[in-house]
Amino acid sequence: MCGIAGIYSYREDAPPVDQAELMRMRERMILRGPDGAGAWVSDDGRTGLAHRRLAIIDLSPAGAQPMHDPETGNWIVFNGEIYNHAELREQLNREGVVTRSHSDTEVLLKLYAHKGAAMLNMLRGMYAFAIWDARKRQMFFARDPFGIKPLYIADDGRTLRFASQVKALLAGRVDTRPEPAGHAGFLLWGSVPEPYTLYRGIRALLPGHWMIVADGAVGRPVCFNSPSHSLCHTPSAGPEATEATLHQIAAAVRESVAAHMVADVPVGVFLSAGLDSTMLAACAASLGTLRTLTLGFEEYKDSAYDEAALAGEVAHSLGAQHTLHRISAADFAHDRELLLAAMDQPSIDGVNTWFVAKAAAQQGLKVALSGIGGDELFGSYPSFRQVPQLRKTLNGFTGSPLLGRVVRKGLSPLSGMLPSPKYAGLLEYGGTLEGGYLLRRALFMPWEIGALMDPEMAAAGLKELDTLASMGSSTNGIGSERLALSALEMQWYMKNQLLRDADWAGMAHSLEIRVPFVDMALLGQFVEIPALDPTQEKRMIARTVAPNLPEAVLSRPKTGFAVPIHQWLNPDAPQKIGSHREWARVLYQSFAKS
Repeated sequence: MCGIAGIYSYREDAPPVDQAELMRMRERMILRGPDGAGAWVSDDGRTGLAHRRLAIIDLSPAGAQPMHDPETGNWIVFNGEIYNHAELREQLNREGVVTRSHSDTEVLLKLYAHKGAAMLNMLRGMYAFAIWDARKRQMFFARDPFGIKPLYIADDGRTLRFASQVKALLAGRVDTRPEPAGHAGFLLWGSVPEPYTLYRGIRALLPGHWMIVADGAVGRPVCFNSPSHSLCHTPSAGPEATEATLHQIAAAVRESVAAHMVADVPVGVFLSAGLDSTMLAACAASLGTLRTLTLGFEEYKDSAYDEAALAGEVAHSLGAQHTLHRISAADFAHDRELLLAAMDQPSIDGVNTWFVAKAAAQQGLKVALSGIGGDELFGSYPSFRQVPQLRKTLNGFTGSPLLGRVVRKGLSPLSGMLPSPKYAGLLEYGGTLEGGYLLRRALFMPWEIGALMDPEMAAAGLKELDTLASMGSSTNGIGSERLALSALEMQWYMKNQLLRDADWAGMAHSLEIRVPFVDMALLGQFVEIPALDPTQEKRMIARTVAPNLPEAVLSRPKTGFAVPIHQWLNPDAPQKIGSHREWARVLYQSFAKS
């Protein structure tokens, strides 16, 4: 896990690489890689690569970057982990390829030389990397299919800059004019939807894509894999095969956890009282010494929202070395400015990850497993129940969008009397899968956004986003409503918010957060079980994966992970659970000023 940056003057009329600028970009990411730093600039001064290292696999100098392949002259900078690097190295060695280290970075270099872009579907891991191809005089970029690791690009038409963080690119010469789609997208979702950022000159390379810059031009990104593609081919099990299918999924979960434990440093587990993290902990415990960490909030102590006691019971049953770390409003106030400075793009949902990552780093951990992705894979969010119910109830209105808009506009003056502004849009949006999902996940609805930012910029941003059509492309070709919702959750909420939060909040404390449920190999082995409804599915899978977990965990209803952000922002106000709209306003104002 690292921070990567680079500058490529790909047009003949572009100025050479400014090495001071390259160093500024790299050092903005020092917390991503406190264990080492490196840089390389080509002899002609037109290509520069820089790297900050967090040493996890092959801790020796042989794993340092930028890394050079003496056989080809190629160079690489890489952020992430390739969990099957040992198997790939053995395959390369059998084919006569000489390797000199135990680093997964070297495996990428050698695979590229022998396979080119075809290498990408051989990789199991999380990654974003750039390879300078010395013979072809081109730069090759790639990013993992889920988008676990970020890669941002700024292209001014002559020079291309890239980095692991938006704020690293801001240390260089980029177009910082506001991007309407990024601003409107944050207010719509509570996170900035890719490929947009808040800045017109910075874009994300989309997950599961590779791209080549050569011959004075930036090539069109090419998709090589995606969760939606995999879900299009997910089989369904008949009722008679439910038991066998549960065991197949459980075996795939155990195998994914084992793969994600590959490291040359200790690996911990973020443990709540939920099924996802307890499954991970149970699997990890079977592989060796288990270290677990639970985050608790003083405001919730001994309440229904406090998971500390049950998490402690799970840790004890697994024989874990367990730590409970409680935080309060005073901790939030103390860390608030540091948190905002570390937040690479605004997000309403990264506060808990910031604090649990901080606690893990204080325990001396450099790697921790997180249960992100379990709800998306196993269909356990309320959306898997609520969206189909809403769609079924309002399906007759899908052919009358005008009526829905008329009703919504008519209710607008009464919005303050409604339990939520979303109620005004039920007829307009609720009769389709994408519209129902927007009602479920949106922070502010589209018609509210013009009052929160410049109205003209809001209108331009919403037009560019074309949100319902974009969501439709996420589900195209997926025949099952259940699997289509998984695709939406994975490619909107998980990708743009949860995974991005895990990256910036973990890296702010030099902690690598791994996500075994977010794994293409696991997704490829997943089977839909129509015989189980959304309230049963994950509980049955958890019982099969880890039958010895305490019954209080296995039978516990899903509650979600609450953070007392409302109490922290308004200490004298009545307790309120799950409100993020006020925090979004605070974040938006902070980022808009910067």
